[in-house]
Amino acid sequence: MKKLNSAELRKMFLDFFKSKNHAVISSASLIPENDPTVLFTTAGMHPLVPYLLGAKHPEGKRLCDVQKCVRTGDIDDVGDNTHCTFFEMLGNWSLGDYFKKDAINCSYEFLTSEKYLAIPNSILAISVFAGDNDAPKDTESANLWETCGINKDRIFYLPKKNNWWGPAGQTGPCGPDTEIFIDTGKVKCGPECSPACDCGKYIEIWNNVFMEYNKTADGKYIPLTQKNVDTGMGLERTVCILNGFKSVYETDLFLPSLKLIESLSGKKYGADIEAAKAFRIIADHIRTAVFIIGDQRGVTCSNVDQGYVLRRLLRRAVRYGRQIDLQKKSLSKIAELYVDNYCAVYPELKANKIKIIEEIDREEERFEKTVTQGLKEFDKIIKEISDNIIPGNIAFRLYDTYGFPIEMTEELAKEKKLKVDKEGFEVAFTEHQKKSSLGAEQRFKGGLADNSDITAKLHTATHLLHQALRQVLGKEVAQKGSNITPERLRFDFSFSRPMTEEEIKKVENIVNEVIKKGGDVVCQELTVEEAKQQNAIGLFEHKYGEKVKVYIIAGFSKEICGGPHAGTLTGLGKFIIQKEQSSSAGVRRIRAVLE
Repeated sequence: MKKLNSAELRKMFLDFFKSKNHAVISSASLIPENDPTVLFTTAGMHPLVPYLLGAKHPEGKRLCDVQKCVRTGDIDDVGDNTHCTFFEMLGNWSLGDYFKKDAINCSYEFLTSEKYLAIPNSILAISVFAGDNDAPKDTESANLWETCGINKDRIFYLPKKNNWWGPAGQTGPCGPDTEIFIDTGKVKCGPECSPACDCGKYIEIWNNVFMEYNKTADGKYIPLTQKNVDTGMGLERTVCILNGFKSVYETDLFLPSLKLIESLSGKKYGADIEAAKAFRIIADHIRTAVFIIGDQRGVTCSNVDQGYVLRRLLRRAVRYGRQIDLQKKSLSKIAELYVDNYCAVYPELKANKIKIIEEIDREEERFEKTVTQGLKEFDKIIKEISDNIIPGNIAFRLYDTYGFPIEMTEELAKEKKLKVDKEGFEVAFTEHQKKSSLGAEQRFKGGLADNSDITAKLHTATHLLHQALRQVLGKEVAQKGSNITPERLRFDFSFSRPMTEEEIKKVENIVNEVIKKGGDVVCQELTVEEAKQQNAIGLFEHKYGEKVKVYIIAGFSKEICGGPHAGTLTGLGKFIIQKEQSSSAGVRRIRAVLE
């Protein structure tokens, strides 16, 4: 198989699918637009949901890209060989065009052809959906893999938990998938050993999802009118596999930062297991922070939503930096390296370089103050202990409120000849995780990217609100994010101070006057250059020549957007701003409804 670095793999993947008549589209923002179900873009399909549901994409029915993604559900596993909080997903899509046959043939060609990855057929293993009461056994995919040349004994039928994707919420598009694995050559862990095992024999390299069903609110799986293909191949993992590395941290994506951490700390990476884990966590978390802050819709640290996740990542990096004696402001130097290494692919990082460095330094300073407060709290706690044991719930409070990892509390306790109830801590920690999971599940209660009439109307209202804010507060106002549920819209925008009551009322009145006048909401498909020439507003995150959708409200607003919209202003209802508040530094947030 070919040994490729990250830049070579990105280019080879996109060139391959361009040769198969796919349009190459830009990576969307990490901050989802008008999607209440997720904090970050977690897969390549998220920005494409309207098109997977039937809307026409301006670039056609065949697409491919490299999408930046963030997933923090496995944050506690970061530090092992494979887990990352930020990753790049190579993907290709068919929006109602080709289906299983062409998708599988393309995957097989790219993986095994000497021109591309040149992976030997003999080390590939495949899993397909075994079937259940909701959908039949996917013998079609299995037969297609056999036709490609995969032996039947290396094709595994697995249940829904292994070979089914979606829906992301309780309802929406979903379907069986076929996953492609590398057989590492390890001995089988038993007679039932398969790609479903965690024994390490099989490593997933690519996933082809066949979206052919829509799950309804009453749990039925209805065949979709438009059947889609959605594939995903992780860049980091694939580079790791191709080069025979044991860890993604051996790839060119991480090695420069690990060497810099060595230089900044005076410690050797890999000298011992705990130090290696600290190196990896710092390298991973700072990379993710760079992409969150430096994104087109980048956020800063706060106590809610994306800002809270960013804060947690940076404070974790600070804590592990202490373990290896990193000096203050070392994290921003690591961030600067990532900006320089990635800006050719993601130019927004270079544009936001100063913002990235300043925010990381600022949060490190904030956390230092919090730790100082935590140490004062620790001193109070030990004065009240009677049996020389710090209770588990108290240890957890130090972790949750002041960011003290259990190891840090144990070290402090040991200095005072005290012990920590670690079992009690684990109980409190597990309970906290359960509550967090329940909270996350609530984000999905409406299904992924609700396209109902009311959300389409609210989406259109955000365009009216955006333009009204620019008229009242000035043209420096720019959208920093939005979140729409069937109940309300939430709109974040750049502005340095609270709005006055008079300004809020003025914005409300402008929006309602436009709604009252009525008129159509017209969609035009334009190139980025054409959209700029027409003074459309929005994030120009697309590459030269790429087409975008521009929604026009005659005489008032012209904005680039990819979400669902009302076809007319008539019937939108009365626009009411319920609240205006701070979201994060330099960003304000408005909540509004249509009545």
